[in-house]
Amino acid sequence: MQQDLIHVYLMPGMAANPTIFEHINLPEDQFQIHWLEWFIPEKNESIAHYAKRMIAHITHDNVVLLGVSFGGILVQEMSKYMTCRRLIVVSSVKSKHELPKRMRMMKFTKAYKLLPTQLVANIDVLAKYALGETITKRVELYKKYLSVNDKRYLDWAIKNVIEWDQDQPNDKAIYIHGDKDMVFPHSCVGNCIVIKGGTHIMIINKYKWFNENLPKLILKDACEKA
Repeated sequence: MQQDLIHVYLMPGMAANPTIFEHINLPEDQFQIHWLEWFIPEKNESIAHYAKRMIAHITHDNVVLLGVSFGGILVQEMSKYMTCRRLIVVSSVKSKHELPKRMRMMKFTKAYKLLPTQLVANIDVLAKYALGETITKRVELYKKYLSVNDKRYLDWAIKNVIEWDQDQPNDKAIYIHGDKDMVFPHSCVGNCIVIKGGTHIMIINKYKWFNENLPKLILKDACEKA
């Protein structure tokens, strides 16, 4: 029975640790969940090279990859170098054309290099970069989930969101987006499952939807090598 399990690897969003998935539960007789974690990038490392290094942490064949936000960008890159059963992208973008105008402007002006990422110890600053919002009553929540506060990592992550160069969506991926996502507000169009009322952190506060629907989405026909 163990050999028949479908292995599901979950990649968190920018600056987030994998406890954002703590409420994601799939039937244990069919699925086994594995959490992936961010590691510090090498100097001037491309996202493609980073994706290949992340693949080394996957120890099963024909897996399901699910990524959230920047993690959704990363799993799309990973799928270019491995075979997967299913690729699921949550609260992210399908291509560079869905990045908000402010991010596209930063790509040309390189203004992102001036962002004060040295202040990442300030949880409010980290939440603004990672989630697109400032914090109020949810400070303890964000302290729990946003723990990857290394300046080199955050500089690298911001650069690779803004400079991501994927021109077209992956036609084998399942894209899931919330209609209240303020970080990536243009990602509900086209081939996308739209969750009403879903925000950028819906993997946390709408986990019941994912627990109910992920098994059905995973068990649809598999994806081949991208």
